[in-house]
Amino acid sequence: MDVHRFIDIPWIIFIGYWVISAFRTRRTESKEPASSRYRVMVVVWLGYTLIFLEKARIGFLGERVVPPSSSLAAAGLALTWIGIGLALWARWHLGANWSGRITIKEGHELIRTGPYARLRHPIYSGLDLATIGTAMAFDRWGCVIGFALVIVGYWIKARKEESMLSARFGDSFREHCLHTGFLFPKLG
Repeated sequence: MDVHRFIDIPWIIFIGYWVISAFRTRRTESKEPASSRYRVMVVVWLGYTLIFLEKARIGFLGERVVPPSSSLAAAGLALTWIGIGLALWARWHLGANWSGRITIKEGHELIRTGPYARLRHPIYSGLDLATIGTAMAFDRWGCVIGFALVIVGYWIKARKEESMLSARFGDSFREHCLHTGFLFPKLG
């Protein structure tokens, strides 16, 4: 199975939805400093570059991790679709509260519906899942390193977001944290 023909489709859908829905957000009340944002984004974009740009996989970065396997490729494609689906579902529930950078919007609400009932950062969870799926499908060492960079970048961004949400919503956010997982659903 040549997943390279199919792996781009969920990512294109994701980007399209993100661009269109970005026009339906509230005005920004406060936001993270640009220097903080760009440091994290450099890490994330470097990770995605290693995954998606074949020319970036020089030397051992272009070597396979495991022998070619259509099962691994199919599992990676499935995880990519599931992850993108989770990210889109979460983005839909955020509605006008969403922003590409860490912000508080005018009239910002603490969302607890949909995937936010179980996860505090389901967009990052979905993107992490889609990224590992894509890395599995491409099966190159550069993808493994790229995936690690993406995970670290979104983890840092989620921590910064939690700090801003905690300052804004106080006890409500702390109570929400008791019932939800950070990037993985809380069991029990």
